[in-house]
Amino acid sequence: MIPFVDPGRRHAEVAEAVEGRVLEVLRSGRWIGGPVVAEAEGLAARWLGRRGAVGVASGTDALILALQALGVGAGDEVIVPAFTFFATAGAVLAIGAVPVLADVGEDALLDGASAADAASPRTRAMIPVHLFGSRWEPVDLGVPIVDDAAQAIGAEPTPCTGALTVLSAYPTKTWGAAGDAGFVAGDDEELLARVRSLSSHGARSPGHHGREMGHAGRASRLDAVQAAVLVGHAQVLRERIDRRRALAARYDEGLPDRVRPLRRSPGCAVHQYVVRVEGRDELVAALARAGVGTAVYYPRPLTAQPALDGCPRRPTPVAERLAEEVLALPIADCGPADVDRVCEVLAELRP
Repeated sequence: MIPFVDPGRRHAEVAEAVEGRVLEVLRSGRWIGGPVVAEAEGLAARWLGRRGAVGVASGTDALILALQALGVGAGDEVIVPAFTFFATAGAVLAIGAVPVLADVGEDALLDGASAADAASPRTRAMIPVHLFGSRWEPVDLGVPIVDDAAQAIGAEPTPCTGALTVLSAYPTKTWGAAGDAGFVAGDDEELLARVRSLSSHGARSPGHHGREMGHAGRASRLDAVQAAVLVGHAQVLRERIDRRRALAARYDEGLPDRVRPLRRSPGCAVHQYVVRVEGRDELVAALARAGVGTAVYYPRPLTAQPALDGCPRRPTPVAERLAEEVLALPIADCGPADVDRVCEVLAELRP
């Protein structure tokens, strides 16, 4: 059996370091904030190529808080790609703003021309997604950019094209916690101070709570236990990314012609190894019979999500085609023999 992901195997690589740091936090009695959270924030900032970072409760909250810190609010429009996880658009909805759906290119990254066509006088921000570890090349539409780097830690150059970069540390991510966690990173100290205030009930000093850019705060903090897990995993993060790149190259060489790798950017961090195939459902079933786990990112574009009915959109033919063709093969917790076995199974399948 080759599972698509194996968190237990991943934990085993760093069990001593992670469990030691977690136990230290539990015994300290300081479970909110503290030095281990500051350490994790410093690591996030360095990996994302930013001057600072604020730890928050999840990647979705990171998006929400970043938009609020930039002053995006009710009725404002935010351009998002039509091919991404729902949270990218859901975060916009959560603050009363309007996601405007634009198409992506053949690399599954936000298409600059479609984004420009989607812009209007009401556009207040844009959220490009550095999907599957590939880096989106910046397009200047004259509005702030919030980089959704949930899948792109380790991408080179770093995915910091805009005002703020957000990161999810969900357990399946390359740098994952043991639960929900996230970061907002940036270079502007004032912006980061707004994010930190918004993530802690709008606190500016003990007992003093205000609004930031018109928004009230909430409780969205990175807890110390999850920070400790992340600090423990950080020691193998570079090795983990290098291994995925090597396995991706092995897949590229070993795949049969009918299975086409999705185009990756130079320096891609390979959060997932994604291919394009016709007749995907049959292929998924055949791989499952052979004991190979797979995943579909994403089975429908945002234009087909009922929660986004009525949101402005442009034609999204590429996003719709990708939703029918993309398939992620095991890579996160694999070795070379696993990749060879997957390629062997694919080669044996009839077109």
